[in-house]
Amino acid sequence: MRNFATKTGLILIGIITGILVSLNFSAIADKRTDNALQSLPVEELRAFSQVFGRIKSDYVEPVEDKKLITEAINGMLVGLDPHSAFLDAEDYKELQIGTQGEFGGLGIQVTMEDGLVKVISPIEDTPAFFAGVKTGDLIIKIDDTAVKGMTLNDAIKKMRGKPNSSVVLTIAREGETEPLTFSLVRAIIKIESVKSKLIEPGYAYIRITQFQERTGENLAEAINKLYSESKIPMKGLVLDLRNDPGGLLNSAVAVSAAFLPRNALVVYTDGRTEDAKMKLHASPEFYLRKSGKDFLATLPENIKTLPMITLVNGGSASASEIVAGALQDHKRSVVMGSQTFGKGSVQTILPLSNSTAIKLTTARYYTPNGQSIQAKGITPDILDDEAGDNPRLLREADLNRHLSNGIDAKISDIASSKKNNTSSNKAKNNKNKGKDKNTPAEFGSSDDTLLTKAVTHLKSMSRPIKQKTSKL
Repeated sequence: MRNFATKTGLILIGIITGILVSLNFSAIADKRTDNALQSLPVEELRAFSQVFGRIKSDYVEPVEDKKLITEAINGMLVGLDPHSAFLDAEDYKELQIGTQGEFGGLGIQVTMEDGLVKVISPIEDTPAFFAGVKTGDLIIKIDDTAVKGMTLNDAIKKMRGKPNSSVVLTIAREGETEPLTFSLVRAIIKIESVKSKLIEPGYAYIRITQFQERTGENLAEAINKLYSESKIPMKGLVLDLRNDPGGLLNSAVAVSAAFLPRNALVVYTDGRTEDAKMKLHASPEFYLRKSGKDFLATLPENIKTLPMITLVNGGSASASEIVAGALQDHKRSVVMGSQTFGKGSVQTILPLSNSTAIKLTTARYYTPNGQSIQAKGITPDILDDEAGDNPRLLREADLNRHLSNGIDAKISDIASSKKNNTSSNKAKNNKNKGKDKNTPAEFGSSDDTLLTKAVTHLKSMSRPIKQKTSKL
């Protein structure tokens, strides 16, 4: 048995070494450098081959080579950061479905922490949202299956299913002595990306819940509709990005372009490869999915100068942070609320053979003024406690193995400051305990305190914001 393990290990180490040498030579050829080939991690490769061999020879049940290699690939990616992952054929397909605004499931954004599934945020108007699933909840069982030991992708697959089928989530929640049980009915999750209304004559409200394929088109339709419905000239606009988990980059550019001067820089990325270095501007070539009519061309002319406030909170992540950062840096909008989530890394989907892919973090996002969003987020111009943050809210800096900011050396101070704010919110929340019966916050409603403050502030802005014209 020992000879078999040794033989298997030696064969494996030979294969892996060959692959690594090949990859190193390819990288050197691509970069056209004269650097010598870096030394291979021989000791680590030997340990890997020994573990592989021992599993093959000594594990209580036979294990297929494919399973071991797949799990090793999973481990490589999961160990990098919370967002890199291996996508098998089914996961890859699910990812493509999820960006199109309709899929079957419960409606929660999740991450993996300490072997358990942690809720980042429930998606608005979904079964999980209405049932009262909260940010920070730990999912410990899905039906009768313990989550501990599952991969994140496996847990997501188990929560998804046929519409109208039931699933029971057992949840551990801070402050509760016993686990909570939620019986949910899966549904086709049709996310309404853009919601809009006139708050009062001359003042418009637009909420973006998630950045999807048609968010730019939907925003343009909403703006034109609001202008046609208003019986007096438009005086101000509130753009609500609270609890928006992000989505597609080109849609974030489209939303920014609706309010910024043409060709203004929206965001840039920086990574190790040339492909990871991009500058995205408020121009159709950066937001149209394919050649066609520019849906922003029909917007009212004064939408570029209309006084504007953008609402954010700790649930505003990724694409919503890109929009808030661009509008803030160009002094196009006052940003109001609380520090955003801080998800400022770029994940690139790299297709592999057999319809699989890897989702790999390849760059960081930077605002037009050069501020890194990663693990820091966007700091509002007007900080307000009424931003609608959940006291248990997680941010990127709270996630295990999160990518560093890349610029700011005082991220630990920022994280510490956020913890102090969270403690203050918890105390405030405990004071109101008993008043909140798991009722989801209704952004845009008449009891939305932050929205009321935003409108009051808009009314104090007597004239449109002056803009500098961009020079290319």
